[in-house]
Parts: sequence; structure tokens; C-alpha cells
Amino acid sequence: PQLAQQDPDTVRRLGGWLFRYRTSIPLPLALALLLIPSPDSLSALSTLLSRLGVLVVAVGEALRLWAVHHIGAISRTRSDRLGPLIDAGPFALVRNPLYLGNILLWLGFALSARLIWLAPLVVLLLAFEYHAIVRWEESLLTDRLGESYRRYMERVPRWIPRFAVAPASATEQGVFSWRDTFYSERGTLIAVAVGYALLFAKSRIGL
Repeated sequence: PQLAQQDPDTVRRLGGWLFRYRTSIPLPLALALLLIPSPDSLSALSTLLSRLGVLVVAVGEALRLWAVHHIGAISRTRSDRLGPLIDAGPFALVRNPLYLGNILLWLGFALSARLIWLAPLVVLLLAFEYHAIVRWEESLLTDRLGESYRRYMERVPRWIPRFAVAPASATEQGVFSWRDTFYSERGTLIAVAVGYALLFAKSRIGL
């Protein structure tokens, strides 16, 4: 029982550490996608898997763009700096659309690399990482925003979107221009382009 009581605090502390290094932590996954050869037995399915992977990546990036359109450049912070509570757009359906978008991006790349066996591992590893980060963020946001964030957590699920009609939010007026959105998201867009260029190079050398 005592261990169970301490576990949430341990997860939150781990989440704070993972948040600070969340950009570099997935690098081993990227190396695995590039260095592990695709099984020859899947050669006949390579086109289908590649197209499915591109589709999943596109959905993940579209979700990220929609979220950044509402939250802005603060999504890039490496500190615990907080802006106002955003509860419009995808944030009215699920509390963590950016992290869901990231999981879809990595899942799509695993499929594009034709490493089907790696795809569920990618999802599980990232789900653990983001769950810990979210537990830390929720504690921080509850301390700083108080009752408004508690009410937000009550009406919007953490991971599984709730596609109910939500009342219009005042934050809807604060959306960023699409020019600013794409500028803020440029790092991820460049990473996606570079990732596919590297996968193409991998296929050309026969891996």
C-alpha cells in the first residue's frame, strides 16, 4: 500500500525529467527505423505499408497543426512556462492532442519502414513516456490554474477523444494565423521530410 501511494509521485518526477529531454529520448527509435533491415518476407507488401505509413504520418501531422493553430509557439518550450488554458479546437476533444499526434507520426514511420513488429513497441514506449509527462503537467497545471483546470479535466478526456458537441470557447478567438502555425511547426515538418529522405536512402542501399 505504501508503494502504491508513492508511485504517483514517482511517475510525476519521472515525467518532469522526460519532459526536459523529450526531443532526444526518441532518437534510439529513429536509429532503429533506419538501421534495422526490413524483412524480405514483406517485400510484396512494401508499397501498401509505405502508403499506410504516409497516411498515418499525415493524420498525425494534421492533428499537430490543428493543435499548434490554437496553442501557438508555447508548444515548443523546454521549460514549465505556461500560457492561458486552451480548451478550443482539438483541446475541446482531448487534453493532449500534440502527444497523440507524435505517437501517430512515429507509428507511421514504423509502418513506412516496413517494421511491423516495431510498430506496437513504438506505441507502447511513447505511451509510457507521454503518460508520465502528462501526469507531471497535470500536477503543475492544477497548482497554477486551480479550479478552472480541474473543471477542464472533468469535461475533457486525457487520451480518448470525446466527440461531443462542446460549447464555444472564448479562447477560439485567440487562434494563431496559419502562417504563424506553420512557422511554429517548421521543426516537425522538416523532421518529417528528413525522415522520409533517410528512409528512401535506406531503401536504395537495400536495407
